Parts: sequence; C-alpha cells; structure tokens
Amino acid sequence: MSLDVAVVGATGYAGGEILRLLLGHPAYLSGELSIGALMGASSAGQRLGALMSHLPQLADCVIEETDISRLGNFDVVFLALPHGHSARVAEQVGDDTVVLDCAADFRLRDAHTWTKFYGAEHAGSWPYGIPEMPGHREDIRQARRVAVPGCFPTGATLALLPAVQSGLIYPDVVITSITGVSGAGKKAAVAFLGSETMGSLKAYNVAGQHRHTPEIAQNLNEFSQEPVTVSFTPVLAPLVRGILTTATAPIREGISDAQIRESYEKFCAKEPFLHLLDPGQQPQTQDVVGSNMCQLQVQLDEYSRRLVVTSAIDNLTKGTAGAAIQCMNLICGFPETAGLAQAGIAP
Repeated sequence: MSLDVAVVGATGYAGGEILRLLLGHPAYLSGELSIGALMGASSAGQRLGALMSHLPQLADCVIEETDISRLGNFDVVFLALPHGHSARVAEQVGDDTVVLDCAADFRLRDAHTWTKFYGAEHAGSWPYGIPEMPGHREDIRQARRVAVPGCFPTGATLALLPAVQSGLIYPDVVITSITGVSGAGKKAAVAFLGSETMGSLKAYNVAGQHRHTPEIAQNLNEFSQEPVTVSFTPVLAPLVRGILTTATAPIREGISDAQIRESYEKFCAKEPFLHLLDPGQQPQTQDVVGSNMCQLQVQLDEYSRRLVVTSAIDNLTKGTAGAAIQCMNLICGFPETAGLAQAGIAP
C-alpha cells in the first residue's frame, strides 16, 4: 500500500500539527505514505522552512496555492481550513479520496442549528470522528469522509460519555473548559496578544453562545434516553496548548461512588487514548502536551449529589490533528495508534 497525502491549510496551527504527526508516522518513515502537497492561501509561494522551522524534514517544500482540481489525485486530503470553507472544497473532490475535515462544516446533523451558530447554509453531515464514541469506530473505518471533532467537544464528550451511556446522571450537565490560546487559530487579533492574555483568565461566548455547545449536546444526546441540557462556559488562559474541562451533573438516586468508578474503568479499559487516573490524582494539561491522550478523573460529590469529572487534552493533538490521524489510521488499515504518542512531554 502506498498513500499520497495532501494538507490544505498547511501553515495554520492544525495543519502544522498534522504535518508533525505525519512525519513521525511509521508509514511515512517506511515510505508507504508520502506528503505530496502542502497547500495554502496567504502563505502560497513560501518555503515551509521559513514559516515552520520545527519541521526541518519539509523545510524546502513550497506552499502551493490551493488547487481544488488537483485534490482528487491524492489518496488522503486533510482540510485544516476556517469554518465554512471546507464544504466548497470537499464537494469537488471525488469519492475515491479520503477527506478529513478539521473544521465544523460537517459536524452538526441539524441544519437549523448549523445556520444559527455558523450563519451559513448547512452542507450536510459526515461520520463524526471520535472513535471512542460507541459505534463510531466502525462507521469511521467504512467512511471516505470524516468530520474531525471540535477540541472542546472532544474533552467534554469523553468526560461525560461513560456517565451518560450508563445512565448514571440526570441529563443536566454544566461544563467549564479552560483553554490555551492556540485554539483560536493562527490569526492576528488583539485579544490574543501576549500583553492581553498573560497573567489573566477570561470567559468568553458564555450563556450558550459558543459554537461548540450544540456539538457537545449532539454527542451526548446520541447516548441518552432523555434530552441532554448543556451549559458550557469556555475560559481563555495564558497557555499555548491544552484544555482542562470540568463537567458536573446530578447523580441518579442510589448510585454510589464505587459504581461510578467501575463504569469509567470499564469504558476506559479498552481505549488506547483514554487514561483514568488513580483516585486522588487530577488531570493536568502539562501531562498531555504533544500526546493523543485524554486524561480523566471522576468522583461523586456526596454533599451536592453531583458527578464531577475532569479531563485534560492537548487541543492541537487529541483535540484536532491527532483525531484526524487516528481516523486516517482506521480508514487506511493502519494500527489505530500509529504515529500517535500516548506519552506526554514532561516536565
């Protein structure tokens, strides 16, 4: 098997992370996978080495103007574009090409919700790229198109899914996620200047306004017997990478801390990228930097009778590019873990 891969939007944070992971993939190192084209818009014509010196293997590659007509020549295309741009590209790529979209264009199934949160016409939905969601791994394996999940929904879904699926909680969840600035992308904006973010925390898009709120709700509702209500608050922190999520929900009568623990242990035991920490430990973003892991901790707050779950992911790896590579592996027949670190960088 020989795969030729293209990355569109190659010089953004997501595109750069996809390239970093591909360069360490066993198929790339063996010659089974080649990176055939790096495409972009504002960076077209420039050497990648001048823009991303942390990828020396590709330093002499020149960023090409995005040419949709050429994408059908590749076996796998990664779209690392802003929301609203992928649909136009994907519709012109033949079904023989695997397309992995890191934007939100095909994540939501409800057209009205998409239009409300993204302000554009709904392009449809694709198989959703969290393999850890029951049934999704099988769907991804058979797919030629995959909607890579959002970073916040990844951390929140993996935190709450075992409890929702097992019926441990009433479906009224409150989620707070603290994120690093790379989640906003590689665009110039005053709000993300160092002088604006260092030494400060700020909530934003609160009270149901964040675009990832309906995505989280969609994921949890898939496994709930009752409609799930999601209250989601994102918080910007002076970090480069990482999302720490705290999720709470009321526990049903008669559910014990031991039952909760057992449910999460059972769910995580078969998943290579989920790690339930020992009791007393808490997830930390610094422990998952550069890895495709999601660290979890779960407890019952006896006083309030609420479940408390915390998760930590690297928003650029498990939250975006790592998920895309994980899906590529499933579709192309590679081991699911190929090219994806389970160990973080510490200290």
